Amino acid sequence: MPRFAANLSMMFTEWEFLDRFRAANEAGFEAVEFLFPYEHTPEQVGLALAGGNLTQALYNLPPGDFVKGERGIASLAGREDEFRASVDTALAYVHETGVKRLHMMAGLVDPNDPVAQRTYRASLAYAADKLGEHGIDLLLEPINGKDMPGYFLNDFDQAAAYVRESGRPNVRLQFDMYHCELIHGDVPAKLKALYPLVGHVQIARANGRHEPDTSGPDYPVLFNELDGLGYDGFVGCEYRPEAGTLEGLGWFAPWRKPL
Repeated sequence: MPRFAANLSMMFTEWEFLDRFRAANEAGFEAVEFLFPYEHTPEQVGLALAGGNLTQALYNLPPGDFVKGERGIASLAGREDEFRASVDTALAYVHETGVKRLHMMAGLVDPNDPVAQRTYRASLAYAADKLGEHGIDLLLEPINGKDMPGYFLNDFDQAAAYVRESGRPNVRLQFDMYHCELIHGDVPAKLKALYPLVGHVQIARANGRHEPDTSGPDYPVLFNELDGLGYDGFVGCEYRPEAGTLEGLGWFAPWRKPL
C-alpha cells in the first residue's frame, strides 16, 4: 500500500509554510516534501516536522535565483563554486529533518551542449559523493518542456543514462508520473522499464497538474503496480489543488492513515 507525502510547496498553501506541517498531519499524511526550506532555519523546519509527527521525504538543493527564473545551476558552466556551496547549504538541514533524499535541479541550458553535459556530470559526481558521506541519495528528475521550457534534463531515458553512467549507488531517478505522462505517455511501461533506478515517485493529474482523478494517469492501477514492484518509499503529491487542499482529498481517502 503506497505511503504518501504531501508537497507543502503546492498543497496546504491556505496555511503559512510552517503551519502546513500540522495541517498535513491532520489531513492524514505521514510525510511531507517541498521544493526548498531555505527561507527558514533548520531548527524551525525540524520543529515543524516534529510538531506534525511527520517524516521528511525530500527537498531540493538550492536552485540559484528561483525568483529570477533560474531552475538549478548543476549544468551551468562558471557556477561550479556556487553549486558546491549549495550542497553544503542543503546539508545544513539534514540533521534537523532526517531527510534521506535530495533532488538536484539541472538548470536551463541546451541538453546537447557538450560543455553543459560535462558540467552536469561533474556536479552530479560532486554532489553524490558529498551526500553519500551522510547516507543520502541524490535524485535526478526529468521535467517536461511545457512546464519548464529549456530545462536541461527533459527526458526519462536521458536521466536514466546519467544515473547509470554515474556508477554511484546513491544516484537515483525521481520518477514523477505527471512529467512522464507529458513527455512519453504510457507511464506503466516506462515505470516498469526504469524501476530498478527509481528512488522516489511523485504524482499529479496530467490535465492541469491537479489532484488525481479519472482523467489520467490511472493512479489506482499505478499504485497497484508500485506495490507489485515492491516500492516501499513515499509517493510525493506534487500537485496544485484545483479548488482547495482539503476539498480535493477525496482521491486520498482509501490510503489515508488513521489518526
